Amino acid sequence: MAKVDYAALAPRLLNNVGGEENIASMTHCATRMRFVLKDESKASTEAVKALDGVVTVVQAGGQYQVVIGNDVPLLHEELVRLTNLTGDVDESTGNDGNLFDRFIKMVSALINPVVWTLAGTGLIKAFLTLTTTLGWLKEDSTTHTIFNAAGDSALYFLPILLAITSARYFKANEMTAVALAGALVYPEIVALNDAGGQVTFFGIPVVMASYTSSLVPIIVAVWFQSHLQRWLTRILPSAIRNFSVPLLVLLIMVPLTLITVGPVTTAASNGIASLMNALFEHVPWVAGAVMGAFWQVFVMFGVHWGLVPVMITQYNDPGFSLMTGPIFPAVLAQAAATLGVMIRTRSMKMRELAGPASLSGFLAGITEPGIYGVNLPLKRPFLYGCIGGAVGGVIVAAGNGATTSFVFPSLIGVPALINHGNLVLVVIGMAVAVVISLALTLVLGFKDPASDEPSTAVSEESDAESTTALTSPMNGSAMPLENVADPVFSSGALGNGVGIIPSDGHVVAPASGTVVTAMDSGHAYGIKTDDGVEVLIHVGLDTVNLKGEGFTPKVSAGERVGRGEALVDADLKVVRDAGYDPTTILVVTNTASLGAVVPIVDGEVTTSQYHRGRDRPLNRYLTDEPKLREHIRRHAHDRHVHYFREQSELPRRLPVGRGHRRQPDRGRLQRGRQGPVRSGRYASGHHGPAHPGPHSG
Repeated sequence: MAKVDYAALAPRLLNNVGGEENIASMTHCATRMRFVLKDESKASTEAVKALDGVVTVVQAGGQYQVVIGNDVPLLHEELVRLTNLTGDVDESTGNDGNLFDRFIKMVSALINPVVWTLAGTGLIKAFLTLTTTLGWLKEDSTTHTIFNAAGDSALYFLPILLAITSARYFKANEMTAVALAGALVYPEIVALNDAGGQVTFFGIPVVMASYTSSLVPIIVAVWFQSHLQRWLTRILPSAIRNFSVPLLVLLIMVPLTLITVGPVTTAASNGIASLMNALFEHVPWVAGAVMGAFWQVFVMFGVHWGLVPVMITQYNDPGFSLMTGPIFPAVLAQAAATLGVMIRTRSMKMRELAGPASLSGFLAGITEPGIYGVNLPLKRPFLYGCIGGAVGGVIVAAGNGATTSFVFPSLIGVPALINHGNLVLVVIGMAVAVVISLALTLVLGFKDPASDEPSTAVSEESDAESTTALTSPMNGSAMPLENVADPVFSSGALGNGVGIIPSDGHVVAPASGTVVTAMDSGHAYGIKTDDGVEVLIHVGLDTVNLKGEGFTPKVSAGERVGRGEALVDADLKVVRDAGYDPTTILVVTNTASLGAVVPIVDGEVTTSQYHRGRDRPLNRYLTDEPKLREHIRRHAHDRHVHYFREQSELPRRLPVGRGHRRQPDRGRLQRGRQGPVRSGRYASGHHGPAHPGPHSG
């Protein structure tokens, strides 16, 4: 797949979700940017989906989730650089949505920052299990002890990690919360629980419990801490507040947690975990089928965050999680369905997406790119994955498959399954899930998106290729994009294109399509043509600062426009008087996914000049010198070949690579469907005078 420029994507995404002022909080998980928006109606969801690099948008659990893929941390870095946002959740948004949405949002915010660390340490434990099982490493060796500490630390001290995320969410002091969590896992407190004797606090009986690897007690304790902290801050004098607040919080909260909060929450969480284990033990086929079939559905709607705490609790007691076993076939089945799409589809674009998506699903358990980019849009492959996951889940559950450490269900996480259950049945269950979903995808098939794409077959007679021609959005003088006085555009970061020095302020659509972006300021418009070309028309440089002054928009996002239809009228005098450059930019933003985008910039352009019928552009791919020579010979009298000074004269220098399109028409972008992307003029120094006939604008 083409490399996405996240530095260019970040500001466009930010604008389409309503700007920084509309974002209450921002974080990311394995594949998604997760926004909590103050007003989701201000977000242009269709425009976000149309952005290059965005797979889809999911609105669930009180979050506006933008699915990116494995590179989501790169986009998050760019957004952090552009804004003053952090991963903190604005307390003002905590009461938005129904109770279930609020619960899911809270659990996601608390656990999501810790998940990757748990997954990494879980893999250490899994591979350590593998090495000891195979005899590569002795369990009583000091090397094993050191590796075991690395693998155990995150889960053992989970209360401390959750104290930090909980303090951020509930707006409590982080260091005080860490001290509170530290008291729960303090060695002598752990020893009191292990000893099993009577424990009292000023004569009050204390029911001891194990808080290492616990999850719920510290979350509830920090919630109480946040309220106590705010009350103490209000009533205590400022002269003693800095040290007295944490002093009193710890004096009150540590005993209170050990006496009340800890035992109650521990009993509740252990009870739920035991109930789930009982379900798997007594009716494993039901539990396995549900988890295998619907796990990916749970993930889609964020419901899985309600199950993750139960899984983590199970690692503490009884020491393994039966719930995670059937998730392996669920994940692998969806990856297999994506692989089936890659094998069967004739769509090059779908194949380029499905290949890496299936690989990330198999190896890392990251299925979102495959689900949102491939399986769900095609519908049937997602259903095939659910069927395969259900059958595989039943077999794994029948074999009591369970993980002994927290890992992402994937091939590299399989060692975590070694120490519990029938490993043979577990492997068979995963294999069956893969085979069923792959076979169903290949045999029963799906509606191939290639059938909806224009044919790209080249005729032997003409070598003609499907082409999209873009006319100029304004009257004026065209210039190469690299000459534009804006490094974002001139670098080509947003795609290939041209710059136009306008002679008037009337801006029209360069092609027919749908308006996916229409800035409120009126200075920029994004259009997606019927055959998938994504075009950006940006009127002036830095004109967003005018905040709409001098611009009279004629269209809005979601509207259908025809070639030459008015987009906006710009008062160029207002633009110039304000000190801004009126140079208008026309770029193809999905250049990287197209075969060739060739700007022809050769002087004056108008919005009305467009070739039709016999005067259409010569749609030819010239791949080598012999073919080029023969082409010139055959079309010596075709006025479109009068690009060189003499018909017999070949360029001294051909562009590197194959698949370059010759096109003498001016002010036009030619889009092809083969070969590498190239831009600029053809064979510098060999252009003859422009033909006096009509030319494209």
